[in-house]
Amino acid sequence: MTILPPRQQVLAFRAVTLALVAGAGATFLPFWAPLVVAAWVATMARPLVARIAKVTGGRHRGAGALVVSLVVVLFVPFAVGAASLWRGAVDLGQSVLRSGGAKSALIAIASGGAPAPDAKELDLLKSPGKIVDLVQAHGTQAARIVGGIAGAATEVIVGLFIFFYAVYVFLVDGPAQYRWLEEHAPFDAAHTRRLAAAYHETGRGLFVGVGLTGLTQGCVATAAYLALGVPRALVLGLLTCVASLIPSVGTALVWAPTAIGLALAGKGGAAAILAGIGVFVISTIDNVMRPVFARLGKLELSTFTLLTAIFGGLAAFGAGGLILGPLIVRLAKESLMIARLDRSRDGGPALVAPGDAAGPSGAPQ
Repeated sequence: MTILPPRQQVLAFRAVTLALVAGAGATFLPFWAPLVVAAWVATMARPLVARIAKVTGGRHRGAGALVVSLVVVLFVPFAVGAASLWRGAVDLGQSVLRSGGAKSALIAIASGGAPAPDAKELDLLKSPGKIVDLVQAHGTQAARIVGGIAGAATEVIVGLFIFFYAVYVFLVDGPAQYRWLEEHAPFDAAHTRRLAAAYHETGRGLFVGVGLTGLTQGCVATAAYLALGVPRALVLGLLTCVASLIPSVGTALVWAPTAIGLALAGKGGAAAILAGIGVFVISTIDNVMRPVFARLGKLELSTFTLLTAIFGGLAAFGAGGLILGPLIVRLAKESLMIARLDRSRDGGPALVAPGDAAGPSGAPQ
């Protein structure tokens, strides 16, 4: 057996290592979203777990108590609410699509009115024999649909299991895992710390700086819709929360058409009240609370860059792009800043301003 020269051995081993790391990355790739979110949740929840651990008598018990609380307090109500929201969203979409024009669509948004089944649907309901014929004619297609739903449900269940398990593992062993990564990463430890800090900054910025602002506006809008008797208030509240990604004017894309629909439906008083709440309450929340939450979870991306990253991520990666888009852009920005700093240290042109060299702080502890 021929033994390679030392240099060729090193190159060969590096190639094998690169292939193995790429294979490991491909193995974890299907579940990158729950793993990324779990790491963010664990980092933000670690101080709370430390307090719980003092009461429960250990970090493992504290982490377990928090994960159980996440399942019982957050996930179960969220799953029930998501099912209700889905039905309401489908109902709202059908009402708008079946409207005869813009005026009818606005009235449908503000006044409800579930779409009535068409003549074919009524005829089908009156004739059980036709149901059998429909199943025979489209049995293969129905089986594919059922199989697709079952596969998607299985993927969701596995993803949720990985998420909650990962939160527990990161809470218990996260600091040790980070130290191992810092020691074995193929670049300088200072670079690893800066990238890790940017990674966690993205999570705090999305959850706290952006998410809490939108959640606050969505809750206020939902309360207003419910108080004024607007149907599908939860769906409209969720849309208001999503629209809050566009500062100041984004929420008006939801509450303004709803107010116009109320006016067209003959509910002038309710329309005026909703318009007043939108202008003086919801918009004020955006102007007041966004800076407060931004201080707790500041994301070093401009509003334009963040929105472009979110929508571009959705277009490129699907639903997961909502978090992957901003994460990739933020890490790319940090990498470019590190590269500029390295060039200046190697005797290149001084491209880094004094404030840029510091970069984000707060690498995982």
